[in-house]
Amino acid sequence: MMFLLNDTVLTLESIQPPLDPVRFRALSVDFVLKLGAEAFAERPLLQRTDPVMAQRLASLIVAKAPEANAALFVAPSLHCDPEHVLTRVASLSIDVMADLYGRQIKNGLTTVVADSLVWRRMAA
Repeated sequence: MMFLLNDTVLTLESIQPPLDPVRFRALSVDFVLKLGAEAFAERPLLQRTDPVMAQRLASLIVAKAPEANAALFVAPSLHCDPEHVLTRVASLSIDVMADLYGRQIKNGLTTVVADSLVWRRMAA
């Protein structure tokens, strides 16, 4: 499964060891998003600097919200309050995800492209 985390398409099948759904069943999707906000408050470019942690976060999101295949975490500054991290979750079509992945393979998936095609944060 592919998952867009901010501006990076991750492949979740390669997570070792795989997440045990029973172990995380008590967590809510809101709690998982809060964990993500805390991680991105400490490391705003987590999707690039720690791909293993990014994959685990994406897997937790999918485990709690199976319809989701994209998440956005935007920290206004390094070491900011996690409450200030913008968080969004989305469900993208297979066509959009394939386009994003193709762009990433060709080094053409940038923050501006992801914003334009998915998050639309820069439109206004």
